[in-house]
Amino acid sequence: MTPDPFATADTTKLDPDFVQRAIRRFLAEDVGSGDVTTERTVPAHKRGSGRIIARQACVVAGVDLAAAVFAELDPALNVERLVKDGDRVMPTAGLLAVSGRLAPILTGERLALNVLQRLSGIATVTRRYADALHGTSASVSDTRKTTPGLRVFEKYAVKVGGGRNHRIGLFDAVLIKDNHVVAAGGIAAAVKASHSTVGGGAGLPIQAEIDDVGQLQAALDAGVDALLLDNMTPAQVAAAVRTIRAHARGHSCWIEASGGITLDNIRAYADAGVDTISVGALTHSAPSVDIALDLELASGVA
Repeated sequence: MTPDPFATADTTKLDPDFVQRAIRRFLAEDVGSGDVTTERTVPAHKRGSGRIIARQACVVAGVDLAAAVFAELDPALNVERLVKDGDRVMPTAGLLAVSGRLAPILTGERLALNVLQRLSGIATVTRRYADALHGTSASVSDTRKTTPGLRVFEKYAVKVGGGRNHRIGLFDAVLIKDNHVVAAGGIAAAVKASHSTVGGGAGLPIQAEIDDVGQLQAALDAGVDALLLDNMTPAQVAAAVRTIRAHARGHSCWIEASGGITLDNIRAYADAGVDTISVGALTHSAPSVDIALDLELASGVA
């Protein structure tokens, strides 16, 4: 297997301070000047418990974020994680239990569920793609087709689901796409310019998007570290892989396929010999998982 030249941030190790800042931002958006409904209908002293459950089979992601929502609203709440991120669960499985004052539980309910539903949806879809590649040497990768402001969390969910994180943003790898080629005056010129240290980022891996096999020789001669074969059929990808591996630099070149790839055809792309297959749908089209919170009053509380 070709060594992966992309050293991206490890999204599986979310910085607690980053998470807390994000949760505070999410709560500010939702709660604003106050949860007027809960403040008017739920006495401040009333206590009880909530249990977050999955209503469909899924791969769980976002349990710690959901717990952080309740902890931010009331540090005195007792929060128990019933599963861990990456676990596969069946319908009715408990994910998280929270008990204490009812008011902060109700205020945080929707945000905690939103986080779990969205991230678990991504992890679940990613796991389906990863399972489809079982037994091959290829991985499934995410893209920058993420929700603004949620990229780190969405890429975290991809990783939890068994996928591979490609570059986190525009800063950690050079990816020459078709419009860069046009602007630079050709693939060779674009790759050559990418070896420059102008603008910083010296030593970053350089990848070029190829949508015409006629560009392969020039890109390899110019010294790319990786090639992205875009919008090709599996047969075209297989032919391109043979051309790349036959080049003097080809055995160390990381090869990615993308464009029009689904669960139905991803195995054919893996069998074509690529190292990874990028699927924007992991993040831009993953449906949210059906997850709910069941509330109970504390015993003896009216």
